[in-house]
Amino acid sequence: MAKRPSSKRKNTRGLSGNPAKRAVARTDASPTAGPVTVGDWIGAARLRTLPLAVSPVVIGTGAALIVSDVFHWVIALACLVVAVSLQIGVNFANDYSDGIRGTDAHRVGPARLTASGRVKPRSVLVAAFVFFGIAALAGLAITIRTQQWWFIALGLVCIVAAWFYTGGKRPYGYNALGEVFVFIFFGLVATLGTTWVQALALPQEAWFGAVGAGLLACAVLLANNLRDIDQDRRVGKRTLSVLIGRRATQILYTVFVLLAFATSWYLALFYPIAWLASLALLAGGPAILIVWTYRQPRELVTALALTSLTSLGYAGFLFWAFF
Repeated sequence: MAKRPSSKRKNTRGLSGNPAKRAVARTDASPTAGPVTVGDWIGAARLRTLPLAVSPVVIGTGAALIVSDVFHWVIALACLVVAVSLQIGVNFANDYSDGIRGTDAHRVGPARLTASGRVKPRSVLVAAFVFFGIAALAGLAITIRTQQWWFIALGLVCIVAAWFYTGGKRPYGYNALGEVFVFIFFGLVATLGTTWVQALALPQEAWFGAVGAGLLACAVLLANNLRDIDQDRRVGKRTLSVLIGRRATQILYTVFVLLAFATSWYLALFYPIAWLASLALLAGGPAILIVWTYRQPRELVTALALTSLTSLGYAGFLFWAFF
């Protein structure tokens, strides 16, 4: 005789459609235990990515010294505040946007405040806009000091781009455009903007350095998206890595890193100290090895951190060469 269906059967109606919604349901139902700590907020700020904000400012300042006899350290410091604040702001904005979509429900890496359910999404959103506000104030100070009023429009574009990476109805980070915008804003805009406000000129050294910084920032994003490729595919996040696959991502990551150093090798023909930028491969080399040989996604967290440090070392040696 057939068994009668159990009356205790769970009702799953409404959760069988969008996998992102299922992830949100699981996250909301079982938040991570324990109160949120300062360490959790620091983790959500993703300090491993901050060298990507510092590097273009270092390179841009070095390039400015080529055409200016004065080291505008106050303006350089303000540029650093803008870059770092935008980076932290976009990290919190990503935490919020990915969290409410359910994309971060099972993500490997630093703590996600929104997805864990330990912090209200609104609080994470406020943190993001606090840092965007700090960046805006520092940018306004630079604008007033240099009288380059068009920088206000550029700053607004940067904040809008930071928000719509994962925010809004059609975030470009979900449509394989993340690397394009990272190259533009973490490479070209950050480096060339830093050079311009200090020297009111854009020597070719700034352009080559900007390309190198942008390529390394894209490599970091590729390592991040390679780590999350399976999760992103399940929830419908169409990153470049999801579209081109694991092996093509590994190849592209390697090409980006090596092309960045190719720019320093070209600059070394005119600034011999730039050859020392190759020492940054002491971190970049192991990162490439991990990207090609990893077995667990968590290993790519190390590759991401090493690539970020590679960018900082690369920038430091270029600054020395230009100085």
